[in-house]
Amino acid sequence: MNGFREIAGGLRFPEGPVVLPDGDILVVEIERGTLTRVRPDGTSTVAANLGGGPNGAALGPDGAVYVCNNGGFEFADVDGLMVPGHQAHDYGGGSIQRVDLSTGRAETLYTHAGDIALKGPNDIVFDAHGGFWFTDHGKSRDRERDTTGVFYATPDGNRIEEVIFPLMAPNGIGLSPDGNTLYVAETFTGRVWAFDVTGPGRIGGAPNLLGHQGRLLLAPGGLNLFDSLGVDGEGHVCVATLVNGGITSVSPDGAEVAHMPLPDPLTTNICFGGPDLRTAYITLSGTGRLVAVDWPRRGLRLHGG
Repeated sequence: MNGFREIAGGLRFPEGPVVLPDGDILVVEIERGTLTRVRPDGTSTVAANLGGGPNGAALGPDGAVYVCNNGGFEFADVDGLMVPGHQAHDYGGGSIQRVDLSTGRAETLYTHAGDIALKGPNDIVFDAHGGFWFTDHGKSRDRERDTTGVFYATPDGNRIEEVIFPLMAPNGIGLSPDGNTLYVAETFTGRVWAFDVTGPGRIGGAPNLLGHQGRLLLAPGGLNLFDSLGVDGEGHVCVATLVNGGITSVSPDGAEVAHMPLPDPLTTNICFGGPDLRTAYITLSGTGRLVAVDWPRRGLRLHGG
C-alpha cells in the first residue's frame, strides 16, 4: 500500500468524510462546529455552521447531507494533539441535522426518539430503503458516562426508534454490501459487532448475555480503541483505530485482520472515493488533517450518495 497523501491540514478535529459527486470532500470540524467543503487542491470553505459537535455525516437520497451532532466536547491540547473530553460546558443535547448544501441552511430533524433523548449521535449510514442507522456514543462527565445504543430513522422526520440497546459507547456503523448485516464498533471495549438486518430498522436474533443481538466480529485487544468505520466493496469492515492509530480492517468472516498504521493516535474515520472507489479518505483528527491512501480493494458505493 502506498503512503498517504495529505489533502488538507489545519482542520479543527475533522471527522465524517463524504466524497461529493464533483470530487470535493465534506468533513465536519467538531471543535469548530462546521460542515466544511474541501477541494482537491486542499482549500476549504464552510458549507454550514452547525454549532454543537457535528460528527458523522452522510449524503441522503434527496441530495442533502445528514449530520449526527453530538452536542459538543470540551477540547484540550495534549502534547500538540487536539483531544476531545467531557461534554461541552454549553451542551444542550444531541441531534440529527439536515443540511441543504445549496444554501447552507440546517434544520434539526430529531432530538429524541420518543422519551429517549439523543445524547451524542456519532456515525450514520443510509440503507437501500432510504432510511438511516446511527449510533449514539453518549457523553461523559466527571465519574459518569451515558449508556446508549443504535437508532433507525427516516429523513422525512417522521420515524425514529431505538433498535439496539445497550452498547458501550457505540461509534462506527456500516452495512454489508448486500445490506443484510449491520456493523457497529464500540470505542472503549475495542469491539466490532455484527447484527442481522431483517428489514428497515429491524434486527433479528435472540439477545446475548450482554443484552443485545450482536455477534462478535473483532476484538483485537491491546491499545486498539475503535472510532468510526467504512465497509469496502468486498465486505471488509475498515474501522478507524485510536491510540494504536490507523485503520484496522477485518473480513466479513472475521478470519483476516490487518492494521494500517497512520501517524495520528486519533485516526477517526474513513470513506472511499475516486473514479474506481480505490481511494480511501481518512481523517487524522488529533493533528487536524484529511489524507488519502490507495486502498487495496474497491470501496463500497453508499446508498444515498
